[in-house]
Amino acid sequence: MKAIQGVNDFVIRFANVNGTGSASANNMFAKAIFRMGVAVSPKNIFPSNIQGLPTWYEVRVSDQGYTGRRGGVDAVVCMNPQSMAKDIRELESGGYCIYDNTKPLDLRLMRDDVQFIGIPLTEICRTQYTQARQRQLFKNVIYVGALAALLDIEFGVLKDLVGEQFKGKEKLIAPNVHALELGYQYAVEHFRCPLGIRVARRDLVGDRILMEGNTALALGAIYGGATVAGWYPITPSTSVIEEFEKYCNRLRIDPGSGLKKFAIAQAEDELAAIGLAIGACWNGARAFTATSGPGLSLMSEFLGLAYFAEVPVVLFDIQRAGPSTGMPTRTQQSDVLSAAYASHGDTKQVVLFPASPRECFEMAAQSFDLADRLQTPVIVLSDLDLGMNDNLSEPLAWDDSRAYDRGKVLDAQQLENLQERFGRYLDVDGDGICYRTYPGTHPSKGSFFTRGTSRDEYAIYTEDGDAYRRNMERLLVKWETAKTLVPAAAFHPAGRDTTQGVLFFGTSTASTLEALDLLAEEGIHLDGLRVRAFPFGQEVLEFIAAHDQVFVVEQNRDGQLRKLLIAECDIEPGRLRAVNCFDGMPITARFIRDAIRSGIGGQVVPLRRQTRGGK
Repeated sequence: MKAIQGVNDFVIRFANVNGTGSASANNMFAKAIFRMGVAVSPKNIFPSNIQGLPTWYEVRVSDQGYTGRRGGVDAVVCMNPQSMAKDIRELESGGYCIYDNTKPLDLRLMRDDVQFIGIPLTEICRTQYTQARQRQLFKNVIYVGALAALLDIEFGVLKDLVGEQFKGKEKLIAPNVHALELGYQYAVEHFRCPLGIRVARRDLVGDRILMEGNTALALGAIYGGATVAGWYPITPSTSVIEEFEKYCNRLRIDPGSGLKKFAIAQAEDELAAIGLAIGACWNGARAFTATSGPGLSLMSEFLGLAYFAEVPVVLFDIQRAGPSTGMPTRTQQSDVLSAAYASHGDTKQVVLFPASPRECFEMAAQSFDLADRLQTPVIVLSDLDLGMNDNLSEPLAWDDSRAYDRGKVLDAQQLENLQERFGRYLDVDGDGICYRTYPGTHPSKGSFFTRGTSRDEYAIYTEDGDAYRRNMERLLVKWETAKTLVPAAAFHPAGRDTTQGVLFFGTSTASTLEALDLLAEEGIHLDGLRVRAFPFGQEVLEFIAAHDQVFVVEQNRDGQLRKLLIAECDIEPGRLRAVNCFDGMPITARFIRDAIRSGIGGQVVPLRRQTRGGK
């Protein structure tokens, strides 16, 4: 058997049982490699129940800095008998299986092309600990210690992480370090260490950080001036509000009086949650809500009201697998169409597509400026993969001299100086955006009714068809203005001229960029364009026009971004080839490479499935 060899270039999967306390130990493993200056990309794959079902934690280690899922697994830590057969089956040939050999391994699970490394974890815990919960928890720490020896991870880094994790609970530090030592010593005494795959210290991370996208969204809302959040809990968006509250309690407390300068209201349902946010924005605050696909469906009626009445509001949609309840703890990019056309009638919503925690932070802050400037809802479309996993990201940055863009808001003096009649829905500047006032700005001027029904330019109710048509046409003018304000698409040119292109967005980005490198090594060169917002800018149309064939990579079944491009840009459907992954797992570079390779130069049905291992 030829074992897999490699330094800082492997994928390891931890197969555990949900609720056994493995998450913190697995996270410590990933952070230790990150502390050694090597790029890591951990993915936590967990069920929606409380405990008892299989859970996986996959760590990509890459000297080249790749942070998307590669596909395939080089080593697996098998701690769950339920999933062991499948976990071993999905190992790459020449891979490594670390397992608890307190009881003999079922011979039916053995593979001749896999190296099996048995460690009696249960027996070690039985001799070292008396309490059942201790035996369960420390088993996880022991296998991390063993991996330190097997993969050449610096033991001192792990000790430092234990000290940081239990700061303030010093009594727990020594037992956890002891558990690490137990695993480390067993591996050193019984195996040739390190294995063919190993970690070596590098200086490749720089000043980058590991951060969850939901935390970055919450910080972006803080820095973007948000003071009000209406919400209803739903996975995987709940931590956005939890983090927003945590940072508000640090940054939005008046130092003199101790009074809170923020309001967070948990509503009775999603419709009420966005209603709270819209009401606060109408009154002059910056407000938002956070939800996922099922909540977006319920919020669509109020989104239509905000679009038609032209009230700014921000919504963070952390996508998960649907339809209906779907798979609540799996990731997808399947809310693209429902976000773009949220609500009934002729409605179009501004949508932003972040691809990293840094962009979550920046786009969250920008979304409040855009909402105020355009007087419309802005939806930031993240997903579970970005929102709830640690992602390698550039550090967050903020310009303290930056001023908020509140848009066309008339103050009392401006209203007093008006010579003409104030028209709330009157386009004075020709950009489709009208002037508005905050309630109570002036005792007699600038007041108007905010309606979800048809009205004329002066906010007076009417069902006159000409007035309705003028208003709807003006909203299209505003849509054209929005194209000049939203983030432009990012171009990734190929190394040489090519007639082939790839469009992608959000969390498909890292794996797509790696796939382009893999294809280039085979002599297949494609230009890439990362879409960052809807409405699409002129650069998106020009990119498609410049290529004979464009592949559209997305994580949903129906090719929603592709359909949106065809509908909005009047693209001939055959020019856009779908590369769709929709199994709830983050898309892999190998999957994208294989799909594009198959589609180049032939009428091949696009690949639409990937195994959990991504082969």
